[in-house]
Amino acid sequence: MNIIYLHCHDAGRYIQPYGHGINTPNLQQLAEEGVVFRNAFCIGPTCSPSRSALLTGQYPHINGMLGLAHDKFNHSLNNYNNHIIHQLHDMGYTSALAGVQHIAQDVKTIGYKQVLEIPQHTMADVDIKVAETASKWITDNSTEPFFLSVGLFYPHREFLKAQQGCASDEDWRYVKVPPTLPDNEQTRRDMANYNHSAKHMDECYGKVLAAIREAGIEENTLIVATTDHGIAFPKMKCNLSDHGSGIFLIVKGPEGFEGGKCIDAMVTHMDIYPTICELLNVKAAHELNGKSLIPLVSGEKQELHEEIFSEVTFHAAYEPKRAIRTKRYKLIKRFNPDWTTQVMPNCDDGFSKTTLCENGWAEKQRQQLELFDLVFDPSEAHNLAFDENYDQIREGLEKKLNDWMKDTADPLLNGPVPVPEGCVSTPISANSPYDE
Repeated sequence: MNIIYLHCHDAGRYIQPYGHGINTPNLQQLAEEGVVFRNAFCIGPTCSPSRSALLTGQYPHINGMLGLAHDKFNHSLNNYNNHIIHQLHDMGYTSALAGVQHIAQDVKTIGYKQVLEIPQHTMADVDIKVAETASKWITDNSTEPFFLSVGLFYPHREFLKAQQGCASDEDWRYVKVPPTLPDNEQTRRDMANYNHSAKHMDECYGKVLAAIREAGIEENTLIVATTDHGIAFPKMKCNLSDHGSGIFLIVKGPEGFEGGKCIDAMVTHMDIYPTICELLNVKAAHELNGKSLIPLVSGEKQELHEEIFSEVTFHAAYEPKRAIRTKRYKLIKRFNPDWTTQVMPNCDDGFSKTTLCENGWAEKQRQQLELFDLVFDPSEAHNLAFDENYDQIREGLEKKLNDWMKDTADPLLNGPVPVPEGCVSTPISANSPYDE
């Protein structure tokens, strides 16, 4: 069985198969042929921790990826041998990387058999070159079992856009903005540019999916298509709300991952590694924190997790927080009580951020504990943590969250987490991710 991991930046669930008015026909076709997980979540809604959890099957505070791996931030895994490719190598697989990886400063550290050279490009066509290179590699390597990672840059900011901030094929006047934002010209322009970038991402994945079909390996290939976390808008990316941790996850392949199934059970990125192990009938080489998706896909189970946990420690700046989510409730706890306003460098710059800041968002107070009823408040707008009617629910979730932190030796239990040696953190008081 071949495994192809398709991943992009910052898309959340804002694609066509999840009901949004964003034309992503290739992912729509994949959804109609595979399995769509409607309630899929990342473990850490920042770029490197999210990917690390999927590829190691472990929480970021266990695998060591507490923050961003690129540039000055320089976070890393404790042990790159826990990356899934190394277990696959022991089984005779080859492996290749095309494009973004985002879990190591030096890609050689990860251990791919091949790192595909991407032809010279501009930022506008980088993903096209990645897709073309990956497609050719599939054609040339279709006779042996392989793991291929295809990582796209878009729809990361800065978005693909035309003059005056409006996407060339997207009329900003008729765009729906996310529920976390006011509906005005600036936010619509911002979302129009996101939509344009998401379409570009889909076109690139269309090239890879076409190569799989043309190589005649569809029936023996597991395709995992996902993104790292929510879209790069205020109160989304780097937040533990569903707006930040909710992601698209579409899987197509053998053993029931077909037929256009739609599954509502909560699942996470960490469930991919144990799923691959079950499909290959092997035991994981190290302890995993997720569960196989196969019982859901086969219909043996209707639910996989009673609760799921998520975390942020560092993004650009230090912002320690943890969350527990059940089907009904979400509890978010922050661990930096001295900082009571927004951590601005952990929000990417753009029209929408500017709009909120012009109206005082940077000074807006935040509470250290939040509780939301996801049935009656799916947008997580009304904090119930201090409503005495919810005391029993809050106390129960707090205990479960604390027990999980103890069971997994979360470093936050020992107080503030220091910046690891060799890493850099943007000051909390900064306005932008790359401010000094």
